[in-house]
Amino acid sequence: MALVDQTPAAEMVPAESSILPCQAIEALISEGAIELARPVAVGQIQPASLDLRLGEKAYRIRASFLPGPGVNVAEKLQSLALHEIELQDGAVLEVGCVYLVPLLEALKLAGNLSAACNPKSSTGRLDVFTRVIADRAQAFDQVEAGYEGPLYAEICPQTFPVLVRTGSRLSQIRFRQEGDAVAIVEPEYAAGVDLSVDLAGDPSTGFVGYRAKRHTGVVDVDAPGAYDVSDFWEPIHAGKETRLILDPDQFYILASKEAVTVPPTHAAEMIPFNPLVGEFRVHYAGFFDPGFGYSGAGGTGSKAVLEVRSHKVPFILEDGQIIGRLIYEPLTDTPSQVYGQGIGSHYQAQGLKLSKHFR
Repeated sequence: MALVDQTPAAEMVPAESSILPCQAIEALISEGAIELARPVAVGQIQPASLDLRLGEKAYRIRASFLPGPGVNVAEKLQSLALHEIELQDGAVLEVGCVYLVPLLEALKLAGNLSAACNPKSSTGRLDVFTRVIADRAQAFDQVEAGYEGPLYAEICPQTFPVLVRTGSRLSQIRFRQEGDAVAIVEPEYAAGVDLSVDLAGDPSTGFVGYRAKRHTGVVDVDAPGAYDVSDFWEPIHAGKETRLILDPDQFYILASKEAVTVPPTHAAEMIPFNPLVGEFRVHYAGFFDPGFGYSGAGGTGSKAVLEVRSHKVPFILEDGQIIGRLIYEPLTDTPSQVYGQGIGSHYQAQGLKLSKHFR
């Protein structure tokens, strides 16, 4: 079913944890809990997240890694770095290579604040595999409560080589207040909702999605609207059986059947429905900001775009097959700005849409 805006009245209730809105993120910057090597950029603070910016150098490394307890990333980097790349004037990151980039943001969190990271929507739709690593981390994209230290982005382009530079934004971070939090909760969003894949497509054309081409040119991650779709993507149309056979290690852009709505009182994240139902992955970029698809923010419900990749074996996706679940988390307060046209959001009221780089 599609989520709609008509919800029961919200209530202020105790919560185990809740997400900080943009005005709280601004306060963290002012207080020094978020340390910036350069002043905050225009649009860097989103309704419930902060974009993370690449620093001045990238390191080509032998393999992905986690530092583990008591170990800093810089210590591991000394033995794993193959060469150093300057990013200030831009550099191309090649497909299949693993890079580590110190970020311009560092943290000095209080003991009740933790954080989670995710690729930005445009990053996921380019099939750039990106994860954030903190010192002493035992998991990617997770920052423990009370963490003090630098942040690093691990980057591995999977399909297209990408041009990046100092200040490029591939990841975003969301801050979570733990324990004794009071949050705004709307009952309809408490349980989350299953999302299924649309392989029936447009009734008039049968168009259902895109398959990425191989051996393409470079995509500049900071150049919206710069590239022709046909140079990088092949259209996919529905067959008689409304199913799609995923080729191993091929990248697809599809869409959900459901129209997603995230009210201003909540943020949302897509998680895998069940890893046991098949060897495929959807939605690398899993954050949905408050106001996404919400009518009061210029949306009428927005489809979730699915970044799909099969692993090891061909896999058949059926029309309407459940592929993920949208989990809602309350905010500590309604954000002073929500996702929508008013702040230049690229994917409000979207249907099946590629990243902002393609015209």
